[in-house]
Amino acid sequence: MINWLKKIYISEDFNPRYIGIFTNPFYLPRRELFRIIKILSSKINKGNLLDVGCGSKPYRNLFKVDKYIGLDIENEGHNHDYEEVDIFYDGTTFPFDDIIFDNVICNQVLEHVFNPDKFLKEINRVLRKDGLFLLTVPFLWDEHEKPFDFARYSSFGLKHILNENGFEIQQQYKTNSHVGIIFIFINIILYKFIQTKSIKLNLIINALILSPFNILSIIFSSIKLPNKDIYIDNIILAKKIKNV
Repeated sequence: MINWLKKIYISEDFNPRYIGIFTNPFYLPRRELFRIIKILSSKINKGNLLDVGCGSKPYRNLFKVDKYIGLDIENEGHNHDYEEVDIFYDGTTFPFDDIIFDNVICNQVLEHVFNPDKFLKEINRVLRKDGLFLLTVPFLWDEHEKPFDFARYSSFGLKHILNENGFEIQQQYKTNSHVGIIFIFINIILYKFIQTKSIKLNLIINALILSPFNILSIIFSSIKLPNKDIYIDNIILAKKIKNV
């Protein structure tokens, strides 16, 4: 029974379907993140791909590439028990030769990098010219994986730092820029106080307490904000245009 519940809990984490409304406290942000990554994954459909900070490789099946390699580091603030890391590294230098990957993806990792320029230079180094780089970064979110949470980036900040490190943005999205974001934040706040170490108990809490706010966020997501200055995540597809 516990294994069955755990399987549901994990499967609905990154690609929540309708059942995720009742199991995932961050239903709408995760659903929108998956939806846009799926759209952009159609651009990355050949060659070798490096997933930096891969974790459990939640988006692996979206990318139809020849080879998919997951790279990650170990730290005290993150549990790797259910992850699929191919190669661990020291957090500084990627253990690869220059210009060997056709594509790189990096999902919800940059905020945990203390030296972003060095990090992006490493991505530039291992990526071929005109190679694609898919990057997702939270904008409005709580501190997480403490104490390894170092930054938040605006869309303008990301454009600047990517340009400085040899990349040109091809497409850029801001997610969940609608009135439903109010209820997303209510769930973020509640989650911090009422989640436990028990998956079974968490599922009950999510279903009874947090799912109503998921439903409200869905209902009010049809009311768009007058501009996109308030949003949850940045999602960017960039191209390497030069070595740095």
